[in-house]
Amino acid sequence: MTVHGHRRERTAAVVYGSETGNALEYAEEAGRILERLHFHTVVQPLNALQPIFLSRFKFVVAIVSTTGQGDLPANARLFWKKLLRKRLPPDHLQHVHFTSFGLGDSSYPQFNWAARKLHKRLLQLGAQEIHDRGEADEQHEEGSDASWDPWAASLRQQMLFRYPLEDGSDPIPADVLLQPKWILSCGMSTPVTDTAPVSTKYHHSPAVNGEDSPNGSLQNQETEVASLAGASNDDCHSLFVQLEENRRLTPLDHWQDVRHLHFSCASHVEYAPGDVLTLMPENSSDDVDQIIELMDWSQDADQTICFEPTGNVLETDFYPRPLVTVNQHCTRLTLRKLLKYHLDIRAVPRRSFFAMVAHFANDPMHKERLLEFTDPQYIDELYDYTTRPRRSILEVLQEFHSIKIPWSWAANILPELRGRQFSIASGGARKHTSEGRTNFELLVAIVKYKTVIKTIREGVCTRFIAGLSPGTSMEVMLQKGGLKVQKSEAARPVVMIGPGTGIAPMRSLIWERYQWYLTVPSIKLGETVLFYGCRNEKADFFYREEWESMKEAMPLKVYTAFSRDQAAKLYVQDVLVRQAELIYDLLHSQDGMVYVCGSSGKMPKAVRIALVSIFQSKGEMEKSVAEDYLQAMEKQGRYKQETW
Repeated sequence: MTVHGHRRERTAAVVYGSETGNALEYAEEAGRILERLHFHTVVQPLNALQPIFLSRFKFVVAIVSTTGQGDLPANARLFWKKLLRKRLPPDHLQHVHFTSFGLGDSSYPQFNWAARKLHKRLLQLGAQEIHDRGEADEQHEEGSDASWDPWAASLRQQMLFRYPLEDGSDPIPADVLLQPKWILSCGMSTPVTDTAPVSTKYHHSPAVNGEDSPNGSLQNQETEVASLAGASNDDCHSLFVQLEENRRLTPLDHWQDVRHLHFSCASHVEYAPGDVLTLMPENSSDDVDQIIELMDWSQDADQTICFEPTGNVLETDFYPRPLVTVNQHCTRLTLRKLLKYHLDIRAVPRRSFFAMVAHFANDPMHKERLLEFTDPQYIDELYDYTTRPRRSILEVLQEFHSIKIPWSWAANILPELRGRQFSIASGGARKHTSEGRTNFELLVAIVKYKTVIKTIREGVCTRFIAGLSPGTSMEVMLQKGGLKVQKSEAARPVVMIGPGTGIAPMRSLIWERYQWYLTVPSIKLGETVLFYGCRNEKADFFYREEWESMKEAMPLKVYTAFSRDQAAKLYVQDVLVRQAELIYDLLHSQDGMVYVCGSSGKMPKAVRIALVSIFQSKGEMEKSVAEDYLQAMEKQGRYKQETW
């Protein structure tokens, strides 16, 4: 069996499951490490592979993030389902040598569960671990790189030890630019072979609102359902929707602009509380013009281009996809369209970006400084230059003006512009109209703030959202969330904790429970208790009128924490403790459920501490017993968290 025309002796696969793109970035970095050790390497999402395909490679690296309640990302779930088949023998993967790296968030109870589950299952099927598993925590003050850097360095040494290079052969030095699998070239191209799961011929739709757009028109397209690249059809699909309302909820003089968005589509679509809608942003035309001018791409910006493989596709068993997935409705791709709709020029650059662009810096001083940012010993300087002030790729290119990237390399150096996920805020009777249309309501905080260097930053997606007008049509992704709400749980009492925009999935759940209350007489609805927190009662108490009316219509209680409306700050965890007797009765005596949604920072941990203290005080438990009880709730599916 061959991979890229080479025998199995020195081949490697880096497979990943990525929800937001972080695992993909680390997978690409792992791929470069192995290529510099002369491994013929492919980097692919797990869903692109059959489990037995792993045995074609001498070595496999699996890099997986954790989502929801310890779940694998959408582009890895299909692979995971295949891996769980009972008929697979215990020696199914006996020829696979592997290691794994997990990306997680320690504010979640199921920290790095996805990577751990995958690692354990590979071992059960006979795969051999030849390098210790690594785990990263994005809550670390230095982010995931704090764990990745030493793990990646150790992996490199282990590969050299286990798979020594031939005599006279040395690792490819860092100052040598690796050849990408795909580059951009002029003209149209026909699809590559059936062995490659990608077409290089793309189609582009007509303009929306007079502007070139990849999203197409609404006519005759609203009922279209398509698979997300690399994802299971059961987990997500695309829809064409129309914006019905874009309303600001906070006062104009409030520091934050929070919007209520209402989309609709012509078809009847079902979704559940906790499900998410992914919106695809666009870069501003001004930003696109700036980078085109900076890179001297003006002459080529509006030519028809395509992705061209640099290897011989016909001689391979498998050829990877281009790093950027272009909308399949695109009939004429240009560099300008690629920059506007598909490449993230406002992203905060990673270390690998500096390593790549250093090759194209003409000023020796610029090149030296760029390479310093790639050195792990200068991680603090990199953080101070990029993450802390949220400095963007475009700004880096403006400051290091001697960088001139060939346009053919643009998609290999600039990261893909990814959709942003938003929890759906509608549920129950608010989901559908009498005419059969489906509604999707979102609660979105517009990201706009001033950094430590006094520069105003705006989120690419929320800036795009803020400018959308009713009547705009666009393609979105509907994806299953991690709350996994069941109608069979309706009789159980529910404690919902959703400060800020975390109220969105809670609102969906409340409306869903209200619908059950009205339409299923046999269900005796359990008590529904909402704990909501924000800064000011008058400024950001979202959906206040709804809660007042619904308290009259169903068994609903609402407790609030307005952190800035009194001298001492008050948060949801404080209000939980104040209602300790009620909480203990609902969760312990009545086997109730807890849903926690909102920011992934300090809030989830503070809520857990509050619940443990309630179990201690009201249940007269030792702390260890109280913690065990909360962990038992998690295992029983009675404690669920969805934070971002």
